[in-house]
Amino acid sequence: MNVKIKKLSENATVPTYGTPYAAGADLYACLEESVSIKPLETKMIGTGIAMEIPEGYVGLVFARSGLACKKGLAPANKVGVIDSDYRGEIKVALHNHNGSGEALLVELGERIAQIAIVPYLKAEFEIADELEETNRGENGFGSTGKF
Repeated sequence: MNVKIKKLSENATVPTYGTPYAAGADLYACLEESVSIKPLETKMIGTGIAMEIPEGYVGLVFARSGLACKKGLAPANKVGVIDSDYRGEIKVALHNHNGSGEALLVELGERIAQIAIVPYLKAEFEIADELEETNRGENGFGSTGKF
C-alpha cells in the first residue's frame, strides 16, 4: 500500500521501518532546536510531515519501546489516532514519565514514536432493549482472575 507523505519542513524525515517485519514505522522529531521535557511534563513534538491515509484505514501512533523503557518518554495519550481525513502535521504529545528524574532532551531527527497504518470497520450503533447473554456477562476488570 502506498501512503502519500507531504514534507512540511526540509528538516522532516520520512517514516522508516526498523526491520522488514516491523508493523510500525518510526516517526522522527522535526525541531528548530532541542526540546527539554521536565519530569511529568508533556510537550507537543512535530514530525514535519502530513499523511494521506487511505479511506478505511487509520494511523495509530504508539510509543517506541526503547524510548519509553530507557528514557521514560512516551505519548501522553498512549495511542494517537490519525484519521484518514486529517491533513495537518502529525504531532506527538510526548510525556516525561520520570516523576523524580530529570528533564529529558528531544533532538532533531530523534525517533519519537511509531505509526501503524491499520484497517478499521465503521460500526453502525443500534439501540437495543436487551443484549445477547454470555458466560462472562457484566463481569469486568480482573473478573477472569488473570492480570
